[in-house]
This record gives sequence, structure tokens and C-alpha cells, in this order.
Amino acid sequence: MNTKTKVLAAAVAVAISASLTALPASAASKNSEREFAATYYQGESRASTRWEKFLNLSTVPNKNVWSYKRKSIKIGNSSLSVNSITVNGVDYIPSRLAANALGLSYSYNSSQRTVTVKGNGLEFTFSDGCYVAYANGRALFSTTPCVIMSDGRMYIPKEMFAKAVGLSAVSTDSSVTLSGSYKPLLSADKFYRSDEVFWLARIIHAESNGEPLLGQIAVGNVVMNRVKSSYYPNTIYGVIFDRKYGVQFSPVLDGSIYNTPSYLSTLAAKICLEGYDVSSGAFFFLRPEMSTSSWIPNNRLYAFSIGKHDFYY
Repeated sequence: MNTKTKVLAAAVAVAISASLTALPASAASKNSEREFAATYYQGESRASTRWEKFLNLSTVPNKNVWSYKRKSIKIGNSSLSVNSITVNGVDYIPSRLAANALGLSYSYNSSQRTVTVKGNGLEFTFSDGCYVAYANGRALFSTTPCVIMSDGRMYIPKEMFAKAVGLSAVSTDSSVTLSGSYKPLLSADKFYRSDEVFWLARIIHAESNGEPLLGQIAVGNVVMNRVKSSYYPNTIYGVIFDRKYGVQFSPVLDGSIYNTPSYLSTLAAKICLEGYDVSSGAFFFLRPEMSTSSWIPNNRLYAFSIGKHDFYY
């Protein structure tokens, strides 16, 4: 191993160790999420005239709890006294009552508009207006945010809450049921593989730094879709550095793949590794104004646009 390789290997080892650190739910990180995860308007005119579909995260502009369809809620053997609400097709449950039904402690920080739920083996935090919650250091994502409604309650998407506490969530037209036994989510240091976080965060950062969170997740999804496909290598590292039909990602050529990723890029990587997929199976993406090749738009089926990127099947 030559000197340059040894230095790079040492740097990679340090960065891999750092990448396993649990993502903090600090005020700064939450503000960053709110800023980048909000509806992204840049490029919207291009999408509406040139392309078929432009994806944004959903918002909750109407906080009147009585404006939405309501369903009864059952958690284990407990029926909650407050109904769920359905916003943008997502069923929300009142977080305090849900936590109480499982015997978990519940606290609210009014200055940060943040809830903390604690129980045996669980620390779970989520904030008003944020699309990401943190359970034992892991990143739980929803395309609609946690929200404080007009009744003063913090509502959370049922799937997000269910995943944190190890329950199964099922909805019908009139009811929401969370069933099973309480089991706190496996912690980040035991769930995430350090090498996967390391490389996935770096390709996301190199390809989409400055893009909205949804766009960064979609870039990571493209890599993960390739990992799952028999046409590509079966590891994240292998997909990024794949040269079977030529270099697949320009950051491998220009060296930006080795840049330290941003907080949001690391967050997006962990969201992808949790299994969240917004890509609908896309395998390609490009930034039209910077692309020097027309092969993708000429040979692949357009899927959608996010921010300044177009995605293809």
C-alpha cells in the first residue's frame, strides 16, 4: 500500500467512525430540515412546461382539526378518546395519548415545539413542522410533517409512531389500529452499517448538495435501486464505483465523492437505509442544464423531477 493509499484509508476509517454517530435532534438541525424540506419552488415552471411530474413534500396549511376526516384509534387494548385525522392521505394520531396508551413518558418543549417520548430502551423525539423524527438515533421519515393542530395536540403520522415502538399499523375507512407488543427500535449503532452510511452519504452530497431533502433522498434511492437490481453490483460501494459500462457517477471522476457530506446528505442516506423510497424504482437522474450527454433522456423513461434534477426509470 503506497503512502497516498495509506493516507486515504486512514481518512476513510475516521470518517466511517464519525458517520455512525447518532443524528442529533438539535434546534439547528431541525431548522435545517424545515428550510430544505419545505415545498421547493425553484424549477417549478420548468417542470410544469417541460416535464410531467414535479415532486414536493406535502404541507399541512390548514391546522383546523375539524377540517379532516376522523377515525377511531385503538392501540393494543386501549381505545383513544381522541380520533385520528387524515391529512393528504396520511393518518395522524395524537402523540400524547398514543404514548400514554403504552405507558411511555411524554414531555413537550414549547420553545422548540418538540416532543420527547421515553420508555424502556426508547428515546423518541419529533418536532412541529418536521418530516423526520429520531428514535434511538435513527431517522424516521414521512412525506407529511408532524404538526400541532388547532386543538393544541401534536399529531404524528401513524407509521412513524408505530415504527418507533415496534407496533404494526393498519387503517380502514373508519379506524386506525396499532397492534402488537411494545418493542423499542433497534439503536442506530446496531442498525446502520458504517460503510453504507459512509459511501451513500458521500454520493448523495456530491450529486445533490443544496437540493431539497426529498431530492437528496431520491438520489440515494437510485443507488439503492441499483444495489437491489441484478444488472448492477450488489453493494453501495460497488454501484458507486461501477465501471462495467463506463463510469456511472461523475463525482467518481472529479473526486468530489471523497468530500465530507453535509448534515442533510447524511440524514438522507440514513433515511434511505431505513427503507424509505420516494423514487418509484428510478435508476437514473441528471441535472439538465449541466448534463453533457443526452443518452438518458433519449433512452430512458422519464419519471419525475425534484429540485433541479430529473429522474428516469
